[in-house]
Amino acid sequence: MNFLRKILFPFAILYGLITRFRNFLYDCGLLKSHSFELPVIVVGNLSVGGTGKTPFVEYLIRLFSDNYRVATLSRGYKRQSTGFILANATSDAKILGDEPYQMHLKFPEVQVAVDADRKNGITQLREHCPKPEIILLDDAFQHRSVKAGFSILLTMYADLYADDFMLPTGNLRESRSGAKRANCIIITKCPENISVDEQNQIKKKLKIAADQTIFFTFIHYDESVYSNHDMLLVSEIKKKNKLLLAGIAKPHPFFAYLQNENDIVVPYPDHHSFSENEIKSIIKQAKNNPIITTEKDYVRLKDHIAKEQLYYLPIQTSFVSNGNNFDKILKDYVGNCTRNR
Repeated sequence: MNFLRKILFPFAILYGLITRFRNFLYDCGLLKSHSFELPVIVVGNLSVGGTGKTPFVEYLIRLFSDNYRVATLSRGYKRQSTGFILANATSDAKILGDEPYQMHLKFPEVQVAVDADRKNGITQLREHCPKPEIILLDDAFQHRSVKAGFSILLTMYADLYADDFMLPTGNLRESRSGAKRANCIIITKCPENISVDEQNQIKKKLKIAADQTIFFTFIHYDESVYSNHDMLLVSEIKKKNKLLLAGIAKPHPFFAYLQNENDIVVPYPDHHSFSENEIKSIIKQAKNNPIITTEKDYVRLKDHIAKEQLYYLPIQTSFVSNGNNFDKILKDYVGNCTRNR
């Protein structure tokens, strides 16, 4: 695979030139970016997958939902539907995509919508009653047809965009210079005890501009796993024989948090759609032992595996330090935008 990516290096150069030219057209106004009167916050990345966008969007939901009507909008990756869809009681993972459906179940008070055309999606949400007061755009950093009021760029500690290269040789969707558009850069999935010296080294490597802020976060794993009717402490479940299943981009930390030497570990590709035969195989391999999976996989499997057997592990984004400063920056943006409107 690495050898093939190296062979495709000329295509990476071509792809980089195309994305630079597209950004140039937006920067000089030849392609139009549409602004909206309400606060629009975009969460995205330069690379393909695995940076922790979903738990970060959920962090923003928790930050604002007590005081504002919040809506989320994403494309609904791998959904079996098209156009604009607003989640309701009949929605499922096939209609919305796994991550939007996960948010819909966790935050029923939030309007969760999907639309590949973000401009159309925002327009549709603004016509909905009650109208949202904040819109969170999930995975929309490259969707420049919408001019977000505040842009948050995520990059993973173990795979910084400064160390990456353009597709298909690397994993970047656009050149590293695109990071200049971000108001705030978040380093995700850091070690909880990352030192100040290492943080400063990363800041230098990323060449953070004077008008940008940078924060370091880690993934906080829950101390319990949950089923549709029960919960088990992780400290207890680690002692039990079980099947661990994950269809996410980088599953190793998930497995390491729960695993013992007798466990069956079953990784699948990110956003995997489980076939009937695969589900039968999972149940057969697990025998009568618990099946522990991620929240994203749980919403796709919960109607196909006995509720007494299937559990999920919740995760949240936590700040290494200065989380209150981040909260204040975002609240000030939303407050100023609301007052100006």
